[in-house]
Amino acid sequence: MKNTGLRMTFVSLLVFLFIAFAQASEEPSGKIIIFHAGSLSIPFERMEKEFEARYPNVDIIHEASGSRRAARKISDLKKPCDIMASADYTVIDELLIPEYADWNIRFASNRLVLCYTEKSRYVNEINAKNWYEILIKKGVIWGHSDPNADPCGYRSLMVLRLAEIYYKKPGLYQRLTSSRPKENIRPKSVELVALLQTGHMDYAFEYLSVAIQHGLKFIELPNEINLSDYHLDNFYKQAKVKVSGKRPGEFIWKMGKSCTYGITLIKNSPNRKAATSFLEYLLDKNAGLKILGEMGQPPFIPARVPTEEMKARLPEELKGLVEVK
Repeated sequence: MKNTGLRMTFVSLLVFLFIAFAQASEEPSGKIIIFHAGSLSIPFERMEKEFEARYPNVDIIHEASGSRRAARKISDLKKPCDIMASADYTVIDELLIPEYADWNIRFASNRLVLCYTEKSRYVNEINAKNWYEILIKKGVIWGHSDPNADPCGYRSLMVLRLAEIYYKKPGLYQRLTSSRPKENIRPKSVELVALLQTGHMDYAFEYLSVAIQHGLKFIELPNEINLSDYHLDNFYKQAKVKVSGKRPGEFIWKMGKSCTYGITLIKNSPNRKAATSFLEYLLDKNAGLKILGEMGQPPFIPARVPTEEMKARLPEELKGLVEVK
């Protein structure tokens, strides 16, 4: 009887160890490489801490840049990458699908605002009605990000084009862009934050989420020009901006459209299993999407894909977190 008890204990221990080993082997581990829009830097830093706390064997490496530049790291430079998250979902459609990605999940929205600080010139005069008059005043320094590298850059130009239409001010776009020297165009929108905070720039176009995350003051622009409302896409599309295309020397026209973020898993992902687990976490309304909402970046709950065909291409773990819309 004693030997039988020992054998039972030994078998139970083996079963326990086997289950523990199986569970451990199923958990994500290794490096997850994420290229993402600069405007996602702070939310992704918080997600990194939460996800790595859940899965200590994971090391998330996230690299911020303009979204178009992030896509080109994959398509042109062939840099290893698991996940690419863009401030404009169409960047993934245009530069990565179908060669480098199979699908594109729209997971959050945003809007453009005009940021400033207490140090900005005419800080006591500027408001939602006269902002464009302040920007063209002599001595005022303002800027935006590079349209060829960052969606916030071409969206800033769209705001200016829409302002000319909305305020019925012919020639306003030309007057505004002429008052902004080329050195005030920076590779990504978050670089402008430091210039504002140090007093080297008076005003800059940013996403609302970036303004909130960095504690900046900002002017709320009318919905007709801030690219926040997909119901106004027919009005927004009046604004067109020319940007670089897939290949050197090629150009495409970007049409005005409400701000929608996209994310995808790269086809040759070095750590596909762990990357899928992170996407599952990000698209959870009680995890990643909740963090985005708390940081001024309204999430889509659930996240969206445009067709049933695209949903069918998603990993099984993600299909229940996405709707066709």
